[in-house]
Formats: sequence, structure tokens, C-alpha cells
Amino acid sequence: MPAPRKKVRVVIADDSLVAREMLAQILASDPLIEVVGQAVNGMEAVELVERLRPDLVTMDIHMPKMDGLAATERIMAFTPTPILVVSSSVYGEGMGRAFDALKLGALEVIKKPEPRDWADLERIGKEVLRKVKVLANVRVITHIGGRRERRGATTSQATISSANRDIVAIGSSTGGPSALLTIFEALPADLPVPILVAQHIADGFVPGLVTWLDASTKVKVVAAEEGVIPRPGTVYIAPTGANLVLSGKRLAFSVPLKSQLYVPCADELFDSVASSYHQRAVGVILTGMGADGAQGLRRLHGTGAATIAQDEESCTVFGMPKAAIELGAADAVLPLGAIGAAIVELVG
Repeated sequence: MPAPRKKVRVVIADDSLVAREMLAQILASDPLIEVVGQAVNGMEAVELVERLRPDLVTMDIHMPKMDGLAATERIMAFTPTPILVVSSSVYGEGMGRAFDALKLGALEVIKKPEPRDWADLERIGKEVLRKVKVLANVRVITHIGGRRERRGATTSQATISSANRDIVAIGSSTGGPSALLTIFEALPADLPVPILVAQHIADGFVPGLVTWLDASTKVKVVAAEEGVIPRPGTVYIAPTGANLVLSGKRLAFSVPLKSQLYVPCADELFDSVASSYHQRAVGVILTGMGADGAQGLRRLHGTGAATIAQDEESCTVFGMPKAAIELGAADAVLPLGAIGAAIVELVG
């Protein structure tokens, strides 16, 4: 008789009683998830994590005594635990704070269930349950300052041709927002090519991601729009619910297939860039679960484009890069801190 599956033990941190009850109700609907503690502020969250050692924490941002950012920083420094940010800060001045938590070591961010969401609770609940189960299995590391970026040494599989390139395409998922920030911080404002990004992210958070990245980097970061010809020095972030592709030299959106697991799809982006730019492109695959982007990066590689995969040591989740490397799709495997400089050299 097979042994019973271990339950995912969760601590909920939120100062709103209504939010805690909604999350607890959603999590209790799955027999493989157990809520082992609830915190009403960041200080309690830190104490509960230290005492209970849960598999995952759902973390609100705006809380009294100690907010979610300080609590995330404390937890990741002393008792590293997978953290899922559950935030209502999708729009407005506070939206960047959810992404600041990712920079401190949290894994992903989703929109907080609210009373007006009752009619759509089933869909929201399924997304919460899926994220909790997946992220609880992520191996997180102690996260103090830039420790993660310093761990990896450059490991080049092959020498990348220094021929000038005209466009960069990036695919990323779990851990992607903070990885993108690290790369974009290394790019000059006058970067001579555009960058297209397929980042897996929860509904409603693309505007916040765009604003957060744009405020922190020299390159211009915008939400992609159909029909636009990408401009140099500009990063175009794929929208929620559609695939970002190139149609000739213009941006276009394609409708995801019903069987498509991740939206937007990095494979679709890479395939379209390979068709339009061939060897004059750079493809980069970053941290994330699954294998999205691996086949597309291999197609780019086959056209003579320069292809880069993030190394295991600097990845939050070594899934997408691993799949690409195993396919022989990466010209070079680089630590996160070296990828920005590599892009500058390739497009200069």
C-alpha cells in the first residue's frame, strides 16, 4: 500500500481577517494542504516560520509592526522558506512593493482574493492551490544582498560569435522579475537593439512589473502593443493572457492554444524571432519551472542566433534553462550577473 502523500504546511501572513479567512478556505479545500499558522503582521510571520518551519508562506505586503518586505527579508536571511506574495497592490503607488519582495527572495506574486471576487472564487482558488503546491517544492537559499549573483562562476559551453545582433528575446518564469531587473540594470540607455520578454506572471501584474522595471533601469520598459515596430533601447513585456510574437518586424499577439500550459509562451516568442531575424538575434532563457522556451531556443540556435541559458547556481528554479541546455540549445551557460554584459557585447 503506497505511503500517504505529505501535506504542504502553510503559514498565512495578512493583517486582514477577511483575507486570511478567504485564503484559509481556499487552502482547506485541498486535502494535501494544511494551514498550520496565521499571522496578523510581519513580526508574527517571522516568529511562526522560525517555530513551525512550514513548507510555504503566503505573504501580504502592507501589515503593521513589520511589513511584508521586512518579514520576507528576515525569513530569507535566517530561515529560508518559499514565499508566495499575495498582494492587493496591483495598481497605484504601492504596486512596486510586491516586486520588491521578489528581489528580497520571495518566489512569485499573485493578486489577493477579495470579497468582490466571490463569483470568481473557483478560478482564483485553483490558481492559488496550484501556486502553493508548486512553490512549496522549490529549494530556496539564504538570500542576503547579492549573494545569489556571486555564487556562480561563468561556465561557457562554447564561444558566442561577436557578430552584431539586431534584437534580443528573453523567456523567464519563477524568479524571473528579479532576474530581469539584474540584467536590465547592466544595460545602457542607448542599447542599440530592442528586447522582447515573455515572463510568466499572474493576471493583473504586468502593469506593475513594467512600472517597477522601468523605474529601476536605464532602458525604457513598456507593455507590448500590437502593430508596434520595436525600438532600440526599449524592453517590451508580453501581456497577460496572450503570446507575444513578431509578425515580420512588428509586434503581434497570438491566442494561446487550450493545451498551452504557460502564458505568455517563450517558445512562441523565440520561434517568431527565429523566423524574422535568424542569426541576427540573441535568445536568453532564464529561471523558471518546466521546459517552456527550450524548443524555441533550440530553433534560434539552429539559425545561428546567439543563445544564452542562466546557470543552475543563480537560478531560483533550474527548470527552463536545464531543459534548453539538455537540448544543446545554449551557446553559453552564464550566471545571472554576467548575462547583461554578455548582451551588451553581442549587440554592440
